[in-house]
Amino acid sequence: MRSETLDTVELGSTGMEITRVGFGAWAIGGGEWEFGWGPQQDEESVATIQHALDLGINWIDTAAAYGFGRSERVVGAALRGSATRPYVFTKCSLLDDGTGRVRHSLRRDSVLREAEASLERLGVDSIDLYQIHWPDPDSDIEEGWAALAELKEQRMVEHIGVSNFDVQQLRRIAAIAPVETLQPPYSLVDRDVDEEILPYAEESEIGVIVYSPMGSGLLTGAMTRDRAAQLPGNDWRSRDRRFTEPELSRHLETAQRLRMVADRYGVAPGAVAVAWTLANPAVDGAITGFRRPDQIDPIIAAASLRLTAQDLADIDQGRSS
Repeated sequence: MRSETLDTVELGSTGMEITRVGFGAWAIGGGEWEFGWGPQQDEESVATIQHALDLGINWIDTAAAYGFGRSERVVGAALRGSATRPYVFTKCSLLDDGTGRVRHSLRRDSVLREAEASLERLGVDSIDLYQIHWPDPDSDIEEGWAALAELKEQRMVEHIGVSNFDVQQLRRIAAIAPVETLQPPYSLVDRDVDEEILPYAEESEIGVIVYSPMGSGLLTGAMTRDRAAQLPGNDWRSRDRRFTEPELSRHLETAQRLRMVADRYGVAPGAVAVAWTLANPAVDGAITGFRRPDQIDPIIAAASLRLTAQDLADIDQGRSS
């Protein structure tokens, strides 16, 4: 096995120096829950995480909700077998309602119980970054954020952040404790955070790690109409409108433009999709989900790929048509 050195940047003002590409552990939670990605073998997941670490990726982002604990247990198993200790980020607030569907809770006692359970599953003494997964229910975000601040004070977690919050919600909780990080969705498929949220995060010196930079597989270059139509029922994407017409054709056209730019650099279209998110000065890192070791090598090039103004213009060509 080989270990590489990738360029790092500071995540906001946390002091954590992270690689620009991180390992996303959503899909390795398997398919037996509401937002699963279909069947997954834990042994292959552990091998995939190990390969990512061998290639120099130094952080893993997971959540208690991913497979309702399964992803965290797999990450914990990978950590026990690894010679290197990456940063470990996880999230709270989504619980199993008993039927494989999620329910939301930001009550203090629930958040504290979740943190204890995550620490046990991950097998770590402290979580490097603990995040509220969704601002739901909105009326409880202050209570949930105060609980995260309490966990940080107790050193059960080192840093605290949120995912999927809007600017107004960020301002509300900042009155309780500084928001260190934000995790929004961001890709050529979903640019909504461009207008207000990313500029606010940059101005406020909030570290940003974006999720789904490849549009949940739409921008990898491997997605086709036939493949989208054959997604199994336990893959959440089979129920997502982006994977059906008329949206599907538009996103596949974007993937073709990515391929044109990718050919200039001899990289995969997915690497260009990730590099596009990293070209935004507000973005520190991108969470890239992998299920097999061979998926990592083509995408990790994004960590050092710097797109030119011409590249960005070519990718955007036809956007308004």
